[in-house]
Amino acid sequence: MGKGTHSYAADARNDSVIIDVNGEHFARPDAKVSVFDSGFMLGDGVWEGLRVHEGRIAFLSRHLERLYRGAKAIAMDIGISQEQMIDRLYAVLGANGMDGDGVHIRLMVTRGIRSTPYQDPRVVISTATIVIIPEWKDPVPETATNMLNLFTVHVRRGYPDVQDPKLNSHSKLNCITACIQATQAGADEALMLDPHGFVATCNSTHFFIVKNGEVWTSSGDYCLDGITRGMVIEIARDAGIPVFERNFSLIDVYGANEAFTTGTFAGLAPVGAVDGREIGTERGPMVERLQKLYLERLHSDVSGA
Repeated sequence: MGKGTHSYAADARNDSVIIDVNGEHFARPDAKVSVFDSGFMLGDGVWEGLRVHEGRIAFLSRHLERLYRGAKAIAMDIGISQEQMIDRLYAVLGANGMDGDGVHIRLMVTRGIRSTPYQDPRVVISTATIVIIPEWKDPVPETATNMLNLFTVHVRRGYPDVQDPKLNSHSKLNCITACIQATQAGADEALMLDPHGFVATCNSTHFFIVKNGEVWTSSGDYCLDGITRGMVIEIARDAGIPVFERNFSLIDVYGANEAFTTGTFAGLAPVGAVDGREIGTERGPMVERLQKLYLERLHSDVSGA
């Protein structure tokens, strides 16, 4: 059912959800890709997580810009335009009758089918594989107020010359390893440091602290350019809240007034403890204010206001 910021209630409708594979619609049991697909074989591809609000996909242009930018960076041709991708997204939503709230979409693009198990892209013999999985999935209401417990793991966010953390690739083994370590420590999610020992991000969300009325997040050098992360920075600045992208250490975290995570699925979620150090026992005023501002921006985006 997911844990922490990804906790959700199971929905029986997902057993018969319709999935788009390369522009064709399949019932969930029939939606398949080849064992020679680049994503399955090598984690070679990029993806996006999308939320549907009021029948519209929130911040869609920003998500697609990141998707196509990532594909270009790894020399992968998605094969269809952004406008065609939008048509596919809304077509599969329509096929599922998903015209309201409570829907999450995983949009995945891989380099395509390989002729043999080998990493060289020159053995790819098909166009890109595009899969769109929409599900009835809403974060549990308590996510907005429940205090998350984070654990700092030994797994670091790496240098960009190894695998650039800004790339939203299918290769997520470092984040999975971090998640496993945090889970075994009894935490909801992992807090990950950069190669220099500064706070970078969580394994599946971004991390912020509040100190003396200021909002801090990492420099961004060693984390994904998160859509919700960027949106929170924007709305804070628009509201006159001092917000800084900077290096800071665990000492700053342990002494913070408030802390929170951001992500597409759950928006903003408060953090109560990190490594056993208590940050707070209930959602703080800054987190509550930013949650309200984020929901207002979300509504504005999907309504076209």
